Amino acid sequence: MSGMPGLGVMLQMLGGNESTIKAVRACLGKKIRSVELKDEVLRLTMADGSVLCLTDNGQSCCESRYMTCDDDLTNYTNTVLKTIELSDAPDRSEGSEEHNCQFLKIVTGKGTITAESHVEYNGYYGGFSIVASRE
Repeated sequence: MSGMPGLGVMLQMLGGNESTIKAVRACLGKKIRSVELKDEVLRLTMADGSVLCLTDNGQSCCESRYMTCDDDLTNYTNTVLKTIELSDAPDRSEGSEEHNCQFLKIVTGKGTITAESHVEYNGYYGGFSIVASRE
């Protein structure tokens, strides 16, 4: 990553991730009823009706953030949520535009869902701030 973390990412770093850890821990071991990626949020609805939302909350001024997933999310119903992991993805930058990705891996009893969080920016912002919350 060429640029410094953007303001949104830095604020998340300073504030810690206690609420994200709490939201994820509350859902580990639960059975997943459905998974959907809509409006840049990966939503896991559990069999008990609780919902775990995962998104990149690091938005700064002049950048574009979005999340993609090529997996068939319907394959991950009626299985247990085991863990959630983050890992670096290959850099996709071209010319003067920066395009970085981070993998968001949802490990289930039926395998791993791999979503990609993307940030496109001009070299001055960037970084990732994946957060979890419950609805």
